[in-house]
Amino acid sequence: MSDYTTVADLKTLAGGKPFAALLLLRKAVTKTASNGNPFLSLEFGDRTGSFSATLFSDHPQFESLRASGEGCALHVEGRSDTYQGRFSPKLAAIKILDEKELESSGQLEAIVEVPPEDPEEMWTEFLEFIEGIKHDELRMVVRGVFEEIGDVFRTAPAATAMHHAYRHGLLEHTLHMARAAKVLLPLYPEVDADLAIAGVLVHDTGKVVEYEGALGARRSRKGILQGHVVLGYAIVRKAGIKAHLDADRLERLEHIVLSHQGEPAWGAAAWAATPEAVFVSMIDNLDARMGMVQRALRTTPEGEQFSERLMGLQTTLLTEPLADKS
Repeated sequence: MSDYTTVADLKTLAGGKPFAALLLLRKAVTKTASNGNPFLSLEFGDRTGSFSATLFSDHPQFESLRASGEGCALHVEGRSDTYQGRFSPKLAAIKILDEKELESSGQLEAIVEVPPEDPEEMWTEFLEFIEGIKHDELRMVVRGVFEEIGDVFRTAPAATAMHHAYRHGLLEHTLHMARAAKVLLPLYPEVDADLAIAGVLVHDTGKVVEYEGALGARRSRKGILQGHVVLGYAIVRKAGIKAHLDADRLERLEHIVLSHQGEPAWGAAAWAATPEAVFVSMIDNLDARMGMVQRALRTTPEGEQFSERLMGLQTTLLTEPLADKS
């Protein structure tokens, strides 16, 4: 069936109406019901948005979907329904699709969400930020980091859920941070500009190892056992030693990577304890949250006053445009 319904259109369907959709399985968590039976808490999505659904153990595709894991493409049939005011359909037929066949048929682009900006233009601007670092050895370190991790950075997501969780999301998130840093740095002369920009550019590079999957992100073995903070620290340290960066700057750059999550409870290996680390950590938090806002504004169906509940913001978002009374 080629006449698929998009997620945006699914959310406008009347209750009980049948649909067929081409979807990406973004998240799949096995949970246990009050009766002791397992069920899957699922998040599906395409380029127009996402929604959650529940699949119980008596569904014929329960085991195959649990085994396939996050990041697979699916043909999904079901009926429109809501739960506690949110779109939560009843699932019927589910078929796991071959990625190569989807790509050759041109259907892959329908389910892989991407940012609104052109990835090639973003990458060109990103390289300009690298070359704009005036300190020679520091610039060599950042170059070395991206030579080490290769082109995967350009397509990788920034997360499995939460913020910028889509193709090219890591590039978008990092570039937005660099733009914000450039604007804010003149307000804070205590912050070394070169070190801060370098820290912004490399802070999340461990995510290219933490996540894997061509269509959707799932955590790799190393991602589970070490996490992107430690993985990024190792990448940066290797490049710093190779570029002969002085010990003080290298330690401060490593500290930015280790502390950028803000708090140990959020995944930081240390509290931010230098002017540059505090600066980068705050910008990271700002762009992560505004990334959630931007995506909600893009994907909430037209006419809806509020988005679905945003996990990172702990609330729904008012998406209704501000009335123009000028």
